[in-house]
Amino acid sequence: MGVDEQTVTEAYRLATVAAASAAVTVRAAEPRDLAGVIGLFERTWGLGRSPDRAMLLALDYAGNTVLLATQNGKPVGATLGFLGWTDGVHLHSHMAAVVPWHRGGGVGHALKLFQRALCLEQGITEMRWTFDPLIRRNAHFNLAKLGAEVTGFLPDFYGRLDDVISGSDRSDRFEVRWSLTSPRVLRALAGQPPPAWTDLARWPLDVDFEQLRADDPVAAARRREESRLVFSAALGRGLRPELTAGNDYVFTTDPSDRVN
Repeated sequence: MGVDEQTVTEAYRLATVAAASAAVTVRAAEPRDLAGVIGLFERTWGLGRSPDRAMLLALDYAGNTVLLATQNGKPVGATLGFLGWTDGVHLHSHMAAVVPWHRGGGVGHALKLFQRALCLEQGITEMRWTFDPLIRRNAHFNLAKLGAEVTGFLPDFYGRLDDVISGSDRSDRFEVRWSLTSPRVLRALAGQPPPAWTDLARWPLDVDFEQLRADDPVAAARRREESRLVFSAALGRGLRPELTAGNDYVFTTDPSDRVN
């Protein structure tokens, strides 16, 4: 099913506004850019943690999204996504990296919106990815700022990563789906707050888990185990995690496109 030209045009407009707000230029990576993309990925996850140049080149050549954000010509962010077809054709947004001094400055948002525009131009109306449910800023970015919806809990999805970010921590993940033209997403992209979800259960995100993991791995492992039990039980009951105004998880059965 195609996407109308007006929707595509508006998607590119939003992407352009986001890039300007972050003071970056976002574009598809070219072969000459791939060393910079690899450098961004390895700065984030560690040496050897990026796909190699040949793989990135093949993915890019096949039409997947290998995107670069630059400032004054220098790479400051990159993202990689590829097509999938499980439960419908979609783009799986697999990796996104931003240099430390630009994190929280809107670069990731600009990359995601450009990725969205490219998808809509090709008639792809859904993106998916996974994120660590204990990282509060990522939960806010994905669920509140972008309007993605949690559709599954994947305990220890990648196995033990032993990378710069995770160390020996378990790789539990929420899977989210970003329905690119849904009322929920359009509301989020317009900067409107999410509704006050019906509260059937809660899980506080009041701990800086990244700092806890660095300072006290044993305590972080306990919190990970506790969260795994909570998330598995809640989703097993058919509840969906959303965020409160204070960025804690609330589990609900409300429709995901609820207006108020």
